[in-house]
Amino acid sequence: MNFVSTKRIFFETIFLFISFTIMTTNSFSQSTKPTIVLIHGAWFGSFAWNKVVPLVESKGYNVITMDLPGYGNAPQSLANITLNDYVNAVVDLVQPVKGKVILVGHSMGGAVITQAAEVIGVDKVEKLIFLDAFLLRNGESILDQVGKIHRAMKEAGNMEEKKIVADFLVFSEDRNLCTIAAGKTSEVFAHDCPPEDQAILNSTTRWQPVSALATPMNVSDKIYGSIPKYYIQCAGARDLDRTSILNNMPCQKVYTLPSSHSPFFSMPDKLVAIVDEIATN
Repeated sequence: MNFVSTKRIFFETIFLFISFTIMTTNSFSQSTKPTIVLIHGAWFGSFAWNKVVPLVESKGYNVITMDLPGYGNAPQSLANITLNDYVNAVVDLVQPVKGKVILVGHSMGGAVITQAAEVIGVDKVEKLIFLDAFLLRNGESILDQVGKIHRAMKEAGNMEEKKIVADFLVFSEDRNLCTIAAGKTSEVFAHDCPPEDQAILNSTTRWQPVSALATPMNVSDKIYGSIPKYYIQCAGARDLDRTSILNNMPCQKVYTLPSSHSPFFSMPDKLVAIVDEIATN
């Protein structure tokens, strides 16, 4: 074998080794990425994530969504639905997933992922992302936090200039269910979103069991308290000014989007960029 042939074989071997290393590294990187679990809030549904899912998948993540009990195409009777039903549905969704997960909760979904993380545990839940969501402590309910937000807004003197979600609520006769006044859902939650998304939101608004909003969290410092938390605030949200709750639980970082309460409709690319940054870090 002459020198030229030996040199060629040497470089071909090096090239194959480098190619194999790159392929293996990429494969390993993708296989070890956490699964992103997207949980919607009250009066929404899994449709909220329709623009987000393909963008997250394009970055190499597995993504799963769901309709919470009482939502979706085949909603069950609302009369007896509780927060625990939401939590159990998320736990059942996540348990079969291989590897770590990142739970993303929008609005009411923040309470759902809080309690679900406590049940699922630190071995599986890598991070929690609160998307303009309720950020709750042990013993605190969504309605407790809404009260805190209202008091903070009143002290700041902006209650009159800002509409809040309570101004648009309609209750059932027994007051066990609540919904948003007809045609007002997009005004409250999605004023900056495309008309087609506003139309879907207005046409799919469901009744929400009040008991799920009144149930206090039952979480521990050892489990829920030890899972890294990140917050994405929507600065243009009209439903509630959540600034006062950002320090309610320690967060690794707080991000801000200049959007309504529904950035998954109005700026999904910017939302996904933040989720990817959180997952990568």
